[in-house]
Amino acid sequence: MPPHKASNPRLRAVLGHEFFAPYQWKRRIALWSGAILVALAAILFAKTSDWAYALFERIVAHGIWIPLILTPVVFGLLSWITEGRLRAARGSGIPQVIATIHIDDEGFRSRMLALPIAASKMVLTLLALMVGASIGREGPTVHVGAGLMHWLGRRLGFSDPKALSRFILAGGAAGIAAAFNTPLAGVVFAIEELAGTFEHRFSGLLLTAVFVGGVVSLGITGNYAYFGTVQASLPLGHAWLAVLECGIVCGLLGGLFARLILLSRTGPLAAIGRLRDANPVLFAVGCGFALAVLGVLSHNAVYGTGYAQARAFVQEASITPGHSFGISKLLANVVSYWAGIPGGIFSPALAVGAGLGHNIAYFLPHVPETAVVLLGMSAYLSGVTGAPLTSAVIAMELTNNQDMVIPIMAACLLARAAASIFCPTPVYKDFAERLIQDFELQQAARTEAAQPSTTPAPAEQIGPTSTYGEPVDPDNAHTEEPKR
Repeated sequence: MPPHKASNPRLRAVLGHEFFAPYQWKRRIALWSGAILVALAAILFAKTSDWAYALFERIVAHGIWIPLILTPVVFGLLSWITEGRLRAARGSGIPQVIATIHIDDEGFRSRMLALPIAASKMVLTLLALMVGASIGREGPTVHVGAGLMHWLGRRLGFSDPKALSRFILAGGAAGIAAAFNTPLAGVVFAIEELAGTFEHRFSGLLLTAVFVGGVVSLGITGNYAYFGTVQASLPLGHAWLAVLECGIVCGLLGGLFARLILLSRTGPLAAIGRLRDANPVLFAVGCGFALAVLGVLSHNAVYGTGYAQARAFVQEASITPGHSFGISKLLANVVSYWAGIPGGIFSPALAVGAGLGHNIAYFLPHVPETAVVLLGMSAYLSGVTGAPLTSAVIAMELTNNQDMVIPIMAACLLARAAASIFCPTPVYKDFAERLIQDFELQQAARTEAAQPSTTPAPAEQIGPTSTYGEPVDPDNAHTEEPKR
């Protein structure tokens, strides 16, 4: 062997390490570029969402009765628009992302995460906020982030389904991190909600995606806490009764809310689901009218994401929405999600939890009210999503508060246990399982149709069924999902 090749064996060993492999750097560059793109899209979405709701507030200023006409009409329009090829744009988008991570069929992924779906998700969510829908933008941001990352991965030549799964996962994580400006919550959310497990193979991928996206978000919007810095603590002693009360009460109500929007396949809720399936546009119009009535009764407090109201409770503002806000906002969230329009549940759930915490604090006069509000916010979110770790991290990062780590975590764990009474399966997972089941039924029907058979097919059903047990169009079966 020539001397120049035999020299520096350690250097040659280092340079030959997998870290320096060209395909690895191609993947890193694709990931970092995608994280930047997702962060920019999330920031744009956040700014335009604020503008859309501000426009609605200016409209309502001309007459509190205007939403009684405007909101139902636009709700019906949104339902009609999303009846066909844009059906995957309905709901929060998080269940669609979970389903595409677990199903590596490229056709299914393209229908769930195509760029037209991502674009329509943003536009239609903005239109819904423009008429006061009680929805959030964080879930749609996860959907958009996953769609952008999936598109970029394919454009750069990553065709392996497993590799694309990690791109989708990274895009969703970067989306939630940029939406709330909470990098740690993005990582925890991806592990606990999107993937449902932790694997060393994608841990580095997630971290780099979240951190690159976080740097872009920090560079453009600055280092800020979503609800501002909150100075609150909960000393040991009788004050910890607040943990018990918030965990149980908010957990039960969070689980009840999840059960309501899931629309069970049996019982009274199944009847509501069948009514919506029979005429989705008119049903959405009715939901819009119900939301407008709630808005009139609450003096316009239940519209939009609920950010301003939640911040008022957290910051102990002199003017708050009042003791009825928590329940009123919960009902507004339900009718908005039943309408089947695009929109998420994170921000509205935080607002409901803050309102419930405010109510609980009334019965605990010797406990700091802000601390109880934080407990209620995080516990209710945990009850709704079934993700206690994500809920605790989000609550702490949104308020820049580390003094409440242990009480918040305890309340979230207790809330998850209480919520399981009404909703044993976390709401996002339940919706995702329905999408997966519909896809599998569709595939089984096509396989059976392709095979020659001497026995006629049953007359009562020739295709896959919807989540309510009724025959549906096979081309649209995989996208059947109630509003989240």
